[in-house]
Amino acid sequence: MNHPFRILAISGSLRQSSSNTLLMNAMIGLAPSQLIFTTYTGLGDLPHFNPDLDTDHGPLPVQSLRTQIDGADGVLICSPEYGNGVPGALKNALDWIVSSGEFVNKPTAVITASPSPLGGNYANESLLLTLQMINAQVSQQMALTIPHITLKLSKDGTITDPALKQSLKSILQALQQACY
Repeated sequence: MNHPFRILAISGSLRQSSSNTLLMNAMIGLAPSQLIFTTYTGLGDLPHFNPDLDTDHGPLPVQSLRTQIDGADGVLICSPEYGNGVPGALKNALDWIVSSGEFVNKPTAVITASPSPLGGNYANESLLLTLQMINAQVSQQMALTIPHITLKLSKDGTITDPALKQSLKSILQALQQACY
């Protein structure tokens, strides 16, 4: 049975013209019709994580994030690497989810793309560790690092590398399968 699955798409960058946001949007365009995407836009609105504020409800922007993750059948994260790690805003968002559990058994695809030859390996490894700790469901088929992203994605967000396009389609298919 092919019924739709709700996917929450999160870019780990706050930058307006981020290649990772462009990549995320390109992936949404490549997705099978059964994947219905909502783009999370509140990353910059989240307060700094503070355990004293991490209550059942938490601040309103945190409540919104938790509600959106909870209501999704799966999650797509596209993130750059900053200073050999996860961007602070994305790490902050994940910190707000540690105690509340919305990622438990949630199928999650993780893409890190970078202009560097390593493709965001450090950020990818760190993201996978955090997601594993909060029990997100991430398989090898749903994780990818992309080196030299600026050579594979045009400034308008068109994927110019056929092998990358196929890899991204495979990840989306794996995410769809994991949502069943």
